[in-house]
Amino acid sequence: MVGYAFMGAAHSQGWRTAGHVFDLPVRPALAAICGRDRAKVDAAAARHGWAAAETDWRALIARDDVQLVDICTPGDSHAEIAIAALEAGKHVLCEKPLANTVAEAEAMVRAAEAARARGQVAIVGFNYRKVPAITYARQLIADGRLGTLRHVRASYLQDWLVDPASPLTWRLKREHAGSGALGDLGAHIVDLAQYLAGELLTGVSAVAETFVRERPLLAGASAGLSGRADTAELGEVTVDDAALFTGRLASGALASFEATRMAAGRKNALRLEINGELGSLAFDLERLNELSFHDHTEPAATSGFRRILVTEPEHPYLEAWWPPGHGLGYEHTFVHQARDVIRTIAEGTEPRPSFADGLQVQRVLAAVEESAAKNSVHTAVPS
Repeated sequence: MVGYAFMGAAHSQGWRTAGHVFDLPVRPALAAICGRDRAKVDAAAARHGWAAAETDWRALIARDDVQLVDICTPGDSHAEIAIAALEAGKHVLCEKPLANTVAEAEAMVRAAEAARARGQVAIVGFNYRKVPAITYARQLIADGRLGTLRHVRASYLQDWLVDPASPLTWRLKREHAGSGALGDLGAHIVDLAQYLAGELLTGVSAVAETFVRERPLLAGASAGLSGRADTAELGEVTVDDAALFTGRLASGALASFEATRMAAGRKNALRLEINGELGSLAFDLERLNELSFHDHTEPAATSGFRRILVTEPEHPYLEAWWPPGHGLGYEHTFVHQARDVIRTIAEGTEPRPSFADGLQVQRVLAAVEESAAKNSVHTAVPS
């Protein structure tokens, strides 16, 4: 693994746990973790169960005991590390968004396609696909329970940047993050909208805003989403704080999206609703063991949204966990992700979500930025 902070800890939990929960064809061994700060990466290795630590990702890739490289770094290094790892014969899991630009993502897809011909796997880490309720929603839609889709609504609201005294972390710098709430949060809801609908966005119309344009410089390294500010000096925020956009799916269904890190009181509020001719589905990440389902073919006198508690062994991923009614949490999405990566490698199946899926999301994000820069003009998404 390259990276040891927020996502590094979450991915470590997934790798460490998957083989103890699921009956896997092979068991993952946590060979080595990499970070630039020797003391911090050594501490992360000890905390999360990694056998060794490196301070140079090139040395990590060169290790004979490393067969899969998990990339949990900021987006500006994804392409370089992933392409090098694939060319070195390794499987790759890369955090989302796949890259900071479409050109980088296209290069990563070319490397992934060449590696696939050699039997390697390249997967992008859209972990929310691995929430059992979301996976189950995809099954219901694919089975035709909603009929022809009409609307997709997706929002992802957080509030960790509401305070203008919050420091200028790497997530607020375009050269590191690529974009702001759009890439951080919008990438997730774009992927989920396309995944659930089973079709792609063809065009978007967008607005974006940076509400706080200068923030205190960071004193030392950031931790998770935050850090300690040095209030004596300010630096420029070069990414968006919020982005709103509408879109059209290939079938003609309409979609709307909102991504912000400035919604006071909203901690991790990812919400989805899909309406079709035969019914509707709704999901709220803050109640992630539940799915709301409305069957519009039932008599009006008894119809309405009903709560499905997604904890039965018949539901996705739940066969290996607890008795019905015993809910899972955020960290379990990374356990499920690790399970799926391992099975994909062992069974030789097509990787999902693939680097090509990540590229498609990157193209949507680029179209959103272009539209917002041109006063919301409708902008096509290349297929």
